Amino acid sequence: MVAPTSDDAAAAMRGIEPVLQPSGWALLNSLPPYDEKEALRVSTRLREAGHSPELVSAVLTQSRLRARAAEKFGEFANTMLFTPHGLEQATRLPVAAMHAERFQRAGVASVADLGCGIGGDSMAMAALGLDVQAMDRDPVTVAVATVNLRPFPNASARLGRAEGHDPRDTEGIWLDPARRAPARGGSRRLHDPEEYEPPLSAVLDLARRLGRDGAAGPLGAKLGPAIARDALPDDVEVQWLSFHGQVLEATAWCGPLAREGIASSAVLIGRDGAHRLDRGADSAGDPAVGPLADHLYEPDGAVIRAGLIGELAARIGGRTLDPTIAYLTSERRVTTPFAKGYAVRDVMPFGLKRLTSYLREHRLGVLEIKKRGTAVEPDELRRKLRPRRFGDESATLILTRIDGEQSVVVASPHAAPPGEEPDRP
Repeated sequence: MVAPTSDDAAAAMRGIEPVLQPSGWALLNSLPPYDEKEALRVSTRLREAGHSPELVSAVLTQSRLRARAAEKFGEFANTMLFTPHGLEQATRLPVAAMHAERFQRAGVASVADLGCGIGGDSMAMAALGLDVQAMDRDPVTVAVATVNLRPFPNASARLGRAEGHDPRDTEGIWLDPARRAPARGGSRRLHDPEEYEPPLSAVLDLARRLGRDGAAGPLGAKLGPAIARDALPDDVEVQWLSFHGQVLEATAWCGPLAREGIASSAVLIGRDGAHRLDRGADSAGDPAVGPLADHLYEPDGAVIRAGLIGELAARIGGRTLDPTIAYLTSERRVTTPFAKGYAVRDVMPFGLKRLTSYLREHRLGVLEIKKRGTAVEPDELRRKLRPRRFGDESATLILTRIDGEQSVVVASPHAAPPGEEPDRP
């Protein structure tokens, strides 16, 4: 979430207020599906029909945001309201459903959604029958969330701050701290969890106040994916979530929402559903280091952040090329949702002339370039190589360290199993 400035809030309210009126809401819902090519024509037609420029601008903005929101909310987007920042920060519906299921499985009947944004998580919890008190500090956001929660009589939204919430009001708490601060031309990401609003220490204190006898209560908090595991207590489960290869969040689960004995976990959502890898007391330690074998594996970012490289290496019979680099290698070809696999074609010390000669000889002009543990930038290397001049054959170049030496692995991605399409990046 982004902490709004007063100027931002005033501008947002002016932009959203016309569609909060019955006539504006009716006009918005009468529009055809948004088409950028038709937007000017639709705008002209609405103005000629006597609608004010402010209303026309508001309904077309919402129509455009609804079209963008379909990726996150599916068909529900067609009956929702959005703000640009709210949509950008909103939890995708499948992810919000996973959050809600944690509370449901723990037997929590009522939840306060603090920092609710446009209400995505509140919608998912309410849909599972939980009583939801949604709260946000931004009046415009509260207005939008109120509209989005209208199908759920067991949910409501109000203005307020997480710091002022009384833990006795609900059995559980879901909290999404603001992790961005206003900056010139947009916002900047906050990496120190004590700069969150509220800070991580306040979140953990709220969990303790929610519990009994010194134990944390059922609180879940959506954190930035770059947070370190050791920034949270040992009794908190931290779950990193990856959606089609992009690490979206780290979620802290406290009290009865945390699974006993699980320090961290990685959840991957792809075309074939969700997969989870856990790190507990009996998980494998750091993997062995060894030479490059026939296959190389690039673990998903959630696996890396959750400290599960050793567990994944044990599953695929693999080892690392370097103890500080998260590539794995194995003699076996293994299909796993937790890593992308490559068949190794060749390997050589890194050198521009040597690599250029190799590409020309093998007519490799369609290149995917990946890197870990090297200062070479893929875009800069591509400009220097100008690979399209070499031919139409394709390959993946993996720039990394092997035995301390800067190296290039020439590889081909493993083909997806029959009937399964590869996930998009």
